[in-house]
Order: sequence, then structure tokens, then C-alpha cells
Amino acid sequence: MEDIDGNNVLAQALKKQGVEFVFGIIGYPVIELSLALQMADIHYIGMRNEQAACYAAQAIGYLTGNPGAVLVVSGPGLLHTFGGLANAQINCWPVLVIGGSSAQDHEGIGGFQECNQVELARPYCKYSARPPSISLIPLHVEKAVRVTKNGRPGAAYLDFPANILAGRVPLDSIPDYYGPTPIPVIYPDPENVKAAIATLSSAKRPLVIVGKGAAYSRAEKEIRDLIESTNLPFLATPMGKGVVPDTSPKCVASARSFALQQADVILLLGARLNWILHFGRPQRFSPNVKIIQIDVCAEELHNSVKAEVAVQSDMKPAVAQILEGLKRLNYKFNSSQEWWRLLEKKCEDNRKAVQAMSADISLPLNYYAVFHNLYASLPKDCIIVSEGANTMDIGRTMLFNDQPRHRLDAGTFGTMGVGPGFAIAAALYCRHYQPNKRVICVEGDSAFGFSGLEVETMARYKLPITIVIVNNSGIYTGMEAETFKEIQESGDITKVTPPGCLSSSARYDNMMNIFGRTGYFVQTVPELKKAVKEAEQINDGPTIINVIISPTADRKPQTFNWLTESKL
Repeated sequence: MEDIDGNNVLAQALKKQGVEFVFGIIGYPVIELSLALQMADIHYIGMRNEQAACYAAQAIGYLTGNPGAVLVVSGPGLLHTFGGLANAQINCWPVLVIGGSSAQDHEGIGGFQECNQVELARPYCKYSARPPSISLIPLHVEKAVRVTKNGRPGAAYLDFPANILAGRVPLDSIPDYYGPTPIPVIYPDPENVKAAIATLSSAKRPLVIVGKGAAYSRAEKEIRDLIESTNLPFLATPMGKGVVPDTSPKCVASARSFALQQADVILLLGARLNWILHFGRPQRFSPNVKIIQIDVCAEELHNSVKAEVAVQSDMKPAVAQILEGLKRLNYKFNSSQEWWRLLEKKCEDNRKAVQAMSADISLPLNYYAVFHNLYASLPKDCIIVSEGANTMDIGRTMLFNDQPRHRLDAGTFGTMGVGPGFAIAAALYCRHYQPNKRVICVEGDSAFGFSGLEVETMARYKLPITIVIVNNSGIYTGMEAETFKEIQESGDITKVTPPGCLSSSARYDNMMNIFGRTGYFVQTVPELKKAVKEAEQINDGPTIINVIISPTADRKPQTFNWLTESKL
């Protein structure tokens, strides 16, 4: 009788559930499994670090709506994914981690890399399990994939001991579990829709906030129709950018602090009132603001502050029904009202301040000059990946997105090191689903250091990614080259070098020499424009543009601290 091993049962189960991409690092006991995955017609991408592999898998999950998978070895291999698992769980992105583990007959007696992996992974997942037999592998794979996608998306972990992977069973003992099931659509309570319409239509200073959940739900058509039909002002959270174009005249991102503080009614679309939105509380928000909250997750409703109207629903039907009701009222917010005049004035004032800093191209460059000229040189509708401190925060305001799911950054968990993994996922997504679209990975020099060797992964798979490193020689701030050299020569440098200081003007561009290519060392605006234009012509691998800026460059003065402080 024909038989089959656990490796092939697992590979075929993943394929049946629609998993297309697996990222990982092989070793005992998953070497044969990686080959079985490729034999099952699944894309396997070998990475250089398990964390970066997990970042890439969750990004492909966000972009496609179907989880990417991560393949890692036992013990340390799995432990290295926990930063990625936590990031996916908190970011609400679907990902499935598959870990090899010690053979079951070695447990408790000091097996190689023995580790209580299922329980260790559980806090970072929606589902963590070990199939008890080869015949039950398809059942657990189906459940894990389904759980990552249904409700609030997130992470799952499946554990596979060496003896389960290598074991063999009769082929006819493997049940024919069903393929991927449709994700249930949650429709809003009609009474809540009526309440939302009544509250929104009575507002004198309304504001729409578009979150990452709106982007993930593919609700861009409905939300664009809402904004255009009602003339409501909106702003987006970092990865909600592009659901409605940043360049829309209805976008008031340039007046973000003012809009949040003065709005009397806020329609919150798939965004959480966490630190990114200052918890929805004074002084960042009006004490009397009425919030209409739409979220797929019931547990998120009324979190941090009590919503005036709380709607559990998928985004598409909820927004469509609210718009339908507003149209029946012939509702349109008048552009001549004082609220629009105040917002437009504040936007214009802030734009002038940014334009002044952007026009300052004295050397060394500042962030605003770099981002202004970088954006002007970028190919249309590229996917922008970004991470860093000021690099990411200032970049959000100056690198515009006119398409949804075209910005990937550190997200809700504020995780550094995600950039190269996200960029790899984005480039693979473009290769398979949107050919000719470019990926631009904008990194602070500190952030790049976490996962920089994934450049080799990009080169190996010929992924055309342009990495722009905004290099201020430090974390937050660096140090002038002459001062840095004096400190290095002064004695015990570990006691006198500022903790946030990195090597002055490090030549990250020279990393391209490893692959027989030339990177770009940029100090001026003309050099930056030339480098971006030339990089756009490279279609068979990555390139690095290393942009040197002032070590003391900073963001424009803020009305509030960037993070709302605790009052305790």
C-alpha cells in the first residue's frame, strides 16, 4: 500500500489551504520539509534571520489577505520569531509559523534544542498547537490558517516534532479535509447605522479617521465614495494612508493635531484608540468629542474611551450603509463652513513651515530636504516601506500614498528591523500580482542595522528593491565626524561615547560591492535625484542609496510631545 511521510502531508495541507509563500531558515528537523514545500508548488524564500522571515511572512499576509508561513528549526529558531509573532498579533496581520521540534521520544531527557515551544508561542498567537499524529496534520493546518484570517487577523503556531515529520503512514489514512473556507462577513446592526448617521449629520466639526483595518478590509471604494460624496475632512493612520489618496483636497493630515483637538464628531474606520491616536483622550482630543467607532472586533469597541456609537461590522457594509443613509438625507458638509476654513488655514500654515525646511538644501542635508526631493523622484504609486525614528515619522508626512496598502512601516508595535523583510514581501507581491510596480525601502541607519543582511536575500532572488538609508549616524541623533573621531581616540570609548551614537557617515552603500554592484553615496540633492533615477532602471536586484544628513537634524517643532504621557 502506498504511504506518505509527515513532511509531504504538511506541505500538501498548506497548499490546499492557499498558502503560497513560506519564508524561513532550514536546519534539523525541517530540511526535508522545505523541499516538500517546493515540490507542492509553494514559493520558498530562504532568509538570513528568523525574525526577518516572520516580518516578511506577515507582510505578504497583509498584502494578499492570505497568511504567509514561516519555517524555522527547533528551540532558538522558533524563539527568534517571537518579535515577529508579537508584531503580527498586535498589528493584526495573518501569519503562520511552523516550527520543527525535538523528537517526542527525546523529550524530558535533554533532547537537541528541546524547548516547550507550543506553550512559549501561545501568548503571541491566536492559536498554538502540535498535531498529535500525521493523519491530523491537515485538520490543524486548516484551523490555523482559518484562525489567522477570521475576525481580527493575527498569528498562529504549529509545532512538528522530528518523528512526526519523518514518520510514514498509509496514504489512505489521511482524511481529505476541505480547502479554505470563505471569511464570514459581519453586517452592522441597523439601529447602530441609524445612530451613526444621526450623530455624523449633526456634527459641526466632523472628522473621519481611516485606519489600517480599513486598508486590510479592502474598503477603499466605499470609503472614497463616502469622502467624495459628503465632503468630510479626513486623515489617516500611518498604514491607513492611501485608502483615500493623501493628495486628496479632503485630506487634512497637515493639520492633524488641530483636527483631532477640535473635532466634535469623529468617524473612526478600522483604527484603534491606542498610542498612535493618543488614546482618544484630552488634551489631544476635545473632552466632549463624540466617537463613532466601526471595528470588526467587538472587544475593541469602547476601548480607552466610551464611543457614542459602537458598530461591530466589516468595513465595507458598514460604510456603504452609512453613506446610503446620508445620501437619503442629501447630506453634504459645506466647504464654506467655518470648520473647513480653519482646517485649510492650519494646513496651509503647516505646509509653509515644511516647505521652508524642504527648501533648505545646505549641507549636510536635513530630513525635509531629503524627503521632498525623494518623493519628487519616486516612480508613481510605488510601495513605500519605512522604519526608523525621525526617518519614519517625518517620512509619513512627506512621502504620499495614493493607493491603499502601499505603505508598510513599524506599525502598532513600533517594531524596528521590519523594513528589509517587509520590502522582500512587497517585492514578491509585486512580482506575482502587480508587475512593474517598484518597492522603495526608506530606512534610518539604526533601523537598517537590525536586518541589513537581508540585502543578500534580495540579491539572491533578484528582487528590485531600492533601499534609501537616511543616515544621521545615530539613533535619534548622531555626532559630527571630527567629534566622533576625538572621542574614539580619547580612551575608554565605551564610557564616553553617547549611547545613541553610531559610526559617523558609515558607507552602507559599499555593501553592494559584495554582489558585484555599486551603491550610491549621496550628500547633495542633485546626487539624490540622480541615484533614484538610476536605481529605478535596476530590475534584477536591490540597490542602496546612502544619504548623509546632519547628525543633529530633527523634526519641526511639535505642538505636543509625540507620545501622550501618562497622568499617573
